[in-house]
Order: sequence, then structure tokens, then C-alpha cells
Amino acid sequence: MTTSSTSRKPPARRSARPDRKAWTFLGPFLAVYLFAMILPIFYAIYQSLLKVERSGPLGLGEPSVTFAGLDNYALALEQTAFLEGFGRVLLFGAVQVPVMLLLALVLALLLDQVKDRWAGLLRATYFLPYGIPGVIATLLWGFLYVPGISPINDLLGKIGIQPDFLGYDSILWSIANIVVWEFAGYNMLIIVAQLKSIPQELYEAATIDGAGPWQVALRIKLPLVRPALVLTCVFSIIGTMQLFAEPLVLKKIAPAVTNNYTPNLSAYFDAFANANVYLAAAKSVLLAVVAMVLSFGFLSLVSRKRKDDR
Repeated sequence: MTTSSTSRKPPARRSARPDRKAWTFLGPFLAVYLFAMILPIFYAIYQSLLKVERSGPLGLGEPSVTFAGLDNYALALEQTAFLEGFGRVLLFGAVQVPVMLLLALVLALLLDQVKDRWAGLLRATYFLPYGIPGVIATLLWGFLYVPGISPINDLLGKIGIQPDFLGYDSILWSIANIVVWEFAGYNMLIIVAQLKSIPQELYEAATIDGAGPWQVALRIKLPLVRPALVLTCVFSIIGTMQLFAEPLVLKKIAPAVTNNYTPNLSAYFDAFANANVYLAAAKSVLLAVVAMVLSFGFLSLVSRKRKDDR
């Protein structure tokens, strides 16, 4: 008895390159991304390499734009106030980011224990400050900081405490309070989304093994929401380096906030008050480089630690 074997052709490999239909959907996004994100970056770098030169007696002649090389970067790094602004936002981030993420994590863990009919209302309540523009939020808190009209100051004054929320030693932490109030709810939602993706079987198995709520939170939830915490931390680092709206608004009522209080403020006033857009571009590029180094440095540190744990 003979048997005949039929040879089967292996399935054709699918090309890894996107086909024309995929490019049809990707094309508009890539075009907007190119013109709205990539080109402005290169244009800022190009502007940072230029400077204005004036000719004639006393420099009153016709101005001309010439190539400056790295002169604008050297000038920016020579400004003590600009460098102090970097130190100020780094100190701000070292305190504010852990406090905000800890608060967001606690809120997310609490919401995960609340019944569904109340969870939606509480999520919306915590997220509401993020929906308020930063300028409006700063104006609101500025009213609560000003002595004489602040109900907080009046209440604390009755027990003998006279805080100066707008003073030189406390203004940075007053700004940190505003930022925490604005973004804790946003970060909380990212962590909540990660919690919702955890399989319920893990909770059931932990309950069967006798684990209590604290053990479930510490040994199951916390390790599994680590990606969300890393993501929110990177967002917070970038946002810290971009600190702008809150000190700009409080500058009107807080003499401690100067034109160079943060790197972003320094670049803003160079561009729109001192009419030196080329120096402002150099400061913006330096700010972007520092934010990139901090973000990628944090990610590499987390990746290395994860490899060591394995």
C-alpha cells in the first residue's frame, strides 16, 4: 500500500512595510507632525545660530542678521540669572513631582476600591482641575494667596499664624501647590487605566491565599502599575522644565518672581520684551536639551533597575 504525500506551500510572508492604505491613514498625521513639531525644532535651532549686527555711528545704522555660531549659547550660559532658573526648576521638580505622583497613586488606589456608581463621579471630580486652564487656576490660587483678601490667611491669622505665600522663600512652593492641584487628577487617570487592565484572576487568587487589601495593593497593584508611574513621571519631568504660566501670572502680585525666575520665562522676556529672538531661541534649545537628557536619563535608570531586578 502506497501513500502519497502532498507538499504544502509555506504561507507567504507579509511585508513589514506599510501598504498604500496604511500610508493613506498615516499621511495626514505625519504631515501635521512634520510641520507642527519637527520643522519648528529645526527652525529654532537655525535661529539660535543667528544674531543682529548694527552698523554706522553709535550702532544706529541698518541692522543685518548674520551668522553667530554658538555665541548665543555662550551668552545664555554666562547669565547667572538664567542658570539660577535651571536650579530653581530642578529643586521644584525634585519636591513637586514625587508629591504629585504619590497623591495621584493614592487617589487611584482609593478609587479602585470604590463602587462603580461612585467611582465615575469621583474620577470626574479629581480630574476637574486639569480641565481648568493654567492661567485661570493661577488667578484663583493667587486670590487665595494675597494677604488681606485671602480667606486662608484670615483663618490662619486667627490662630496666630501669618503665612507669606508670595514671599521669596515660599513662592516656589506656592507654585508647586498650584501645579499639584492641576495635574494630580490627570496622572491619577493614567494610573487608574493601568489598574483596570490588571486581570481579576490575580485578585481572586490573592484573596484565596488570604491576602488582605494592603497586601494586594503593595504586592500586586503597585508592581503592575509601574509602567504608568514611569510614564507619568516622564510627563512630569518635561512639564517641570516647561514651567511658565503659573510664575508669569503670579509675577504681577509676587515681587519674588523675576523675569528670569524659570528658563521658560527668561526666553519669553528675551523674545517679547528685549526683542532678542535669537538669544531666546538659544535658551529654548538649551531648555529642550536639558529636558531630553533628564527624561532619557530617568528612562535608562528605570530600565537598568528593571534588568537588575530580573
